[in-house]
Amino acid sequence: MIQVLCKTYNPFQENTYILYDDSGECIIIDPGCWETSEEADLVREISRLNLKPVGLYNTHCHLDHVFGNAFVAETYQLELAIHEGEIPVLDAVPEVCRMYGIPYTKPSPNPTRLLQPGQSIAFGQSKLDILFTPGHSPASVSFFSENSDILIAGDVLFNGSVGRTDLPGGDMDVLLESIRNEFFTLGDQVVVYPGHGPATTIGHERKTNPFLV
Repeated sequence: MIQVLCKTYNPFQENTYILYDDSGECIIIDPGCWETSEEADLVREISRLNLKPVGLYNTHCHLDHVFGNAFVAETYQLELAIHEGEIPVLDAVPEVCRMYGIPYTKPSPNPTRLLQPGQSIAFGQSKLDILFTPGHSPASVSFFSENSDILIAGDVLFNGSVGRTDLPGGDMDVLLESIRNEFFTLGDQVVVYPGHGPATTIGHERKTNPFLV
């Protein structure tokens, strides 16, 4: 079974995820650690659990989800994996940081692996299916484990809400289609881990989310 550790970092209160299993291997998804203290906290948690990081993934490449890419890649000698359609979003991060007045002193490395929807990623004794879930960003992906009933959803679906679509590449119709076609075909018991805020379940959102009922 996959265990999920969530750490919330940076001024945007972004959820960084460490996924691990009994093998001791782990992957890091959307590292948002921005300050030195947040970087230290991430390392401390990985050491506390005696984990070996073997993968670095972004669901999408908005600035708050990639702040820690360089630190994680350098610290654990990992290659970055994203969907090819998110490369322009990643390339735009320095300019977006300037627009927000946020220093960006550790630019993300370029991806050396490209995620393909319909395929899966593996670590330890576990695997995650790659779902293509655009709408919040042009080529966002989500990660689903059928065996563990977990979904790492990025900024697609939140507890009681959905991702914003007023950023470049966003489209509300596409976002809602992604949720209905990719998420709502999953079981109600599946736990959704979003990019911001608390976890929820597919069943709860199917019944109560005001954007989807």
